Amino acid sequence: MRKIGIFGGSFNPIHNGHMALASQLRKAAGLDEVWLMVSPQNPLKQDAELLDDELRLQMARKALDGVDGVEASDFEMKLPKPSYTWNTLRSLERDYPDRQFTLLIGGDNWACFERWWHWKDILRHYDVVVYPRDHHPGTIDAELLPVSSTDIRRRVRNGESICGLVPDSIIDDVIYLYQERY
Repeated sequence: MRKIGIFGGSFNPIHNGHMALASQLRKAAGLDEVWLMVSPQNPLKQDAELLDDELRLQMARKALDGVDGVEASDFEMKLPKPSYTWNTLRSLERDYPDRQFTLLIGGDNWACFERWWHWKDILRHYDVVVYPRDHHPGTIDAELLPVSSTDIRRRVRNGESICGLVPDSIIDDVIYLYQERY
């Protein structure tokens, strides 16, 4: 049975930190693959700067082209909104019975995990790997790059460079798409 890590987020936009973390978690948790679950809507986080679902997905796929064992998934976009992790995991299990799913979340989300829909069921049915984030510890060591999607959007808004923060393959896309928003 293949082991798949589910790493959810808005990826607004995807950046080098996401990609490095996904690769590290894949190895550290003994996973065959990590699926970046591009989320259409986080019930706990409303973001007025959220780029269209399909554009974020296309950028993530382009950024991950050639990255071994990590891929961007639109699975959650096909589910009813808002998207809840419990529903996503159950749907994945139904559609991919030959795979074992592990939830990958940051320590900041772990700190408020009791607010998640069906959080007890998630813990009963799935492995959860927590990586350190925003001064919150994790269950696994991971080196986090000092980059955030919020900072990238701010830099684009201010006309600053984003070189080294996102893969070269999507720099022009990020600048164009986020400049259109401002």
